Amino acid sequence: MNEAFRDDLIEALSRSPKSISPKWFYDEAGSALFEEITALEEYYPTRTETALLRAIAQQLTAEIPDDAVLVEFGSGASAKTRVLLDAAPQISAYVPLDISVEALETAAGSIRDAYPELEVQPIAGDFTRPMTLPPLLDQRPRVGFFPGSTIGNFGPEAAREFLRQVRALLGEDAAFIVGADLVKDEDTLVSAYDDAEGVTAAFNLNLLERANREAGADFKPTAFMHRAIWDAAQSRIEMHLVSLIDQAVRIGGWHFRFEEGETLHTENSYKFTLDGFSALAAESGWTIGRRWVSPPPEFAVFLLR
Repeated sequence: MNEAFRDDLIEALSRSPKSISPKWFYDEAGSALFEEITALEEYYPTRTETALLRAIAQQLTAEIPDDAVLVEFGSGASAKTRVLLDAAPQISAYVPLDISVEALETAAGSIRDAYPELEVQPIAGDFTRPMTLPPLLDQRPRVGFFPGSTIGNFGPEAAREFLRQVRALLGEDAAFIVGADLVKDEDTLVSAYDDAEGVTAAFNLNLLERANREAGADFKPTAFMHRAIWDAAQSRIEMHLVSLIDQAVRIGGWHFRFEEGETLHTENSYKFTLDGFSALAAESGWTIGRRWVSPPPEFAVFLLR
C-alpha cells in the first residue's frame, strides 16, 4: 500500500471539483507511457526543447562553472541531460531527483554507464517539498536543471513557491536552467495533449490502474475517458478523466460518487509568455541571465540566477 498516494487520492476525491496532483502519473508504467508520448508527432515540446538545447549548448554550458554539480528536478529518462553533459565536461557531479524510484534507478544507471568519470547521486523523493542535497556537494557550485516545461504543471502561486524552494536548496550563487513552453494556437496545444493514437489517454487512465493497485481503490478505468481542453483565460491546458456513467468508487471505508460527465482533474500545463515567465522568476527571487526561444512551435529555455 502506498499510503502517501492513498491519502492524496482520498483528499482529491473529497474536493469539489475533484482534482489530484499529476506527480502520481509516474509509476513505472506511467513513466514508460510518457516516454512514448514524447516521441509522438503531435507532442512538440520534447523534440522542440531538445533541438533548442542542442543549438544553444555551447552558449549555455559556457555559463556553468568548473567542478559544478548539476541538480535535475524530475529526471525521467535524462535524455536532455546528456546534451548538457556532452557540452560541459566541467560538470563533476549529477544529482537527479525523481518521485519514481524505478525511473530514477534506470536513468542513474544509464548516466553512470555513459559518463564513468561523473559522480552520480540519485535522490528519490517529491521535489515539490523541501529537500536537502548530500553534504559532500556543499562546497561545489550548483546548477539546477528543470526541462520539459514541468514548471507549467504548477499553478502560479505553487510555481513561485517551488522557485523559492529551489533557490534555497541550490544556494545564493546558483544558476537554474528552466525549459518553458510558450503560448500558441489552440489546435497545436490540444493535439499535443490528445493524440490520435491514444497514448496520452492511456497515460491519463493509468492513474486509475495505479490507484487500484497501490491505494486499494476499485476504479473501473473503462468507465472513464480522457479529455484535454485549452483554458485561454488561465493560459493552461487541462487534462481530465471524465466519468461515462453515474458510479461510485471505494477506497477502504471511503465511498465517492461520480455523476455522469463529472471529471477528475488530473493535470494543468500552463503556457507562458516571455514577459510572464520573467515576472514569475523575479517574484521568486531570481533574475533572467539569458533566454533562448526556438522556431515555431515556440519553446523557451531560461537561465536564471
